[in-house]
Amino acid sequence: MAEQILQEKERVLLPTDAVPTNYKILLAPHLDTFKFDGQETIDLQVRTATSKILLHSTDIEVDAASVSVVSDNGASLKASSVTYPSKDTVLFQFDSEIPVGIAHLSLSFVGNLNELMCGFYRSKYTVDGVQKWMATTQFEATDARRAFPCYDEPARKATFEVSLRIDEALSALGNMPVQNEVKDAAFPGTKTISFAPSPIMSTYLVAFVVGEFDFVETTTKHGVLMRVYTPPGKSEQGKFSLDVGSRTLDYFTDYFGIAYPLPKMDMIAIADFSAGAMENWGLVTYRETALLIDAEKSGISSKQRVAYVVAHELA
Repeated sequence: MAEQILQEKERVLLPTDAVPTNYKILLAPHLDTFKFDGQETIDLQVRTATSKILLHSTDIEVDAASVSVVSDNGASLKASSVTYPSKDTVLFQFDSEIPVGIAHLSLSFVGNLNELMCGFYRSKYTVDGVQKWMATTQFEATDARRAFPCYDEPARKATFEVSLRIDEALSALGNMPVQNEVKDAAFPGTKTISFAPSPIMSTYLVAFVVGEFDFVETTTKHGVLMRVYTPPGKSEQGKFSLDVGSRTLDYFTDYFGIAYPLPKMDMIAIADFSAGAMENWGLVTYRETALLIDAEKSGISSKQRVAYVVAHELA
């Protein structure tokens, strides 16, 4: 399998022995230590029997004892070794071959809420003079691997079932609407928010955010719930982009005759954000200056820029 790895200027394309069909992911960010715990199960279509699975993974430590594969024929294998062939990959070795067919790869891991404004990272904001932290994501082009081991290539599309275990005082957003919210006595002071399964999509479009937010909302004429999330106390500054966004969705739906494919559209302002905006499905992230408008202070040029960026991201 090692011979199948294609490397060009540190770019690693994964072998095609197995392809993902679904990710079930649970992440627990800790905003006091800037770490996160993770568990995931990846449903795989194994095309060629193999004793190795190579995934993209960056700055993540996988618990070797947690790695296992269960095939639909009932065979269960524990990984005999977990190694890191490069800074962007993790390799699971098994003593026996995983047979052709459906398999389920399960593992646990620990990662960092970094300061790089990519992957799963931390962003600071201020409320009434008090500095606080949120956790957010930026996966384009190849940084989903900083949040969970995966097939981090645009062509390796799959569905995603994401859950976040967070402080009970915080809120969480994802690509899809919240499906359920539960509290577990084993983790006092927290709640686990699970989002509905996503459509088939690339890893770079997955997104989630954890923190304190205010929001304004509307429903488009075609019935799509749209919200603009802001730092606490700034919801009024989201009204302009909310109006632009709702009209933009309706315009493109009417123009192309194709309905917006998701049940909701959230847009959120992030204080620490490297790009202008990112078109994650159902959860578009923006630099604050590309989304928020102060009705008393913002000029026409600022409004034009925000309108342009919002329309571009939703197109």
